[in-house]
Parts: sequence; structure tokens; C-alpha cells
Amino acid sequence: MDIHELPNVGQRFADIMQPGQIITIEPGVYVPGVGGVRIEDDVLVTESGYDVLTHSDKNLLEL
Repeated sequence: MDIHELPNVGQRFADIMQPGQIITIEPGVYVPGVGGVRIEDDVLVTESGYDVLTHSDKNLLEL
């Protein structure tokens, strides 16, 4: 296994998604000198579009 496996998702990729495939969407926020976090959503490609399988809270909390 590699870090990132095909298919790739994004404007610069021409990969075609097929129903039944599960992909991850992995945006990240990084603060220089502090650290960062990456939020990963698992997404199922369906006949009519997609279904997000990960249901985590993405609201920012003030510390």
C-alpha cells in the first residue's frame, strides 16, 4: 500500500469515480510553529452521487 492510492479526486485529476468506490477527502489546517490537524471524511460513490460515511462534528471550539 502507498500513502495515496488511485483514484485521485480533484480538479487536476481525470480519474472517473465508479459507484461502490470509497474515497477519503482529507483537508488539513496547519499553523506554522504550532502544528496542524487533518479531518478525514470517508465518502461512498453512489449511482446518483455520493454518501458521506463519516459523521464527525466539524465545529470549531474556542479554548
